[in-house]
Amino acid sequence: MTSRADLAARLDHGVAALPLALPPGAAERLVDYVELLARWNAAYNLTAVRDPLEMVTRHVLDSLAIAPFVHGDTLADLGTGPGLPGIVLAIAVPRRETLLVDANGKKVRFLREAIRSLQLTGVRALQARVEDVPGQFDCITARAFASLSDMLAWGGHLLAPGGTWLAMKGRLADAELAGVPPAFTVAAVQALAVPGLEAQRQLVVLRRAGAGAAC
Repeated sequence: MTSRADLAARLDHGVAALPLALPPGAAERLVDYVELLARWNAAYNLTAVRDPLEMVTRHVLDSLAIAPFVHGDTLADLGTGPGLPGIVLAIAVPRRETLLVDANGKKVRFLREAIRSLQLTGVRALQARVEDVPGQFDCITARAFASLSDMLAWGGHLLAPGGTWLAMKGRLADAELAGVPPAFTVAAVQALAVPGLEAQRQLVVLRRAGAGAAC
């Protein structure tokens, strides 16, 4: 059985390799999150990753890899599932208003329990389709829940002027980049090195066409 010390060791090793400086208490809270996710996953099948150690690599470290690209005072994580990357970012980079959006009721119930038990301030979970979410946000994250064209068609209205959309992807085809709607522009495609993960990971940074620097 995986121990808490095993989870903490893998997390610490991965964070050191990124490299990333976590605020005080964040590492312990991230381990708390993995343990909570593993318990709920046994009953509710929230993620296909079953091994808690693999959750650290495939979920937590994968989410932490985009932390340097997150800007602004408000963030919406679309299609967040069990809180990826939204909860991880809320722990690692606190003091930002974060909205976690998913249409799946059992995942949103987990999110609300995670917010409560991890004592995450400024974080809310909303059960809704992306196209029905109100408001605008400085930064939007989306972890490969749809193609770039679909993501922006459904949720493009949520990106505030000057804001940044961060789309987490695996292997990215040129055709998908070419399908970005003309109202948006690809500012960068950044290769991500996730410690312990051999699979290809890329971050697509998008902004509104004609917008300036990130918020």
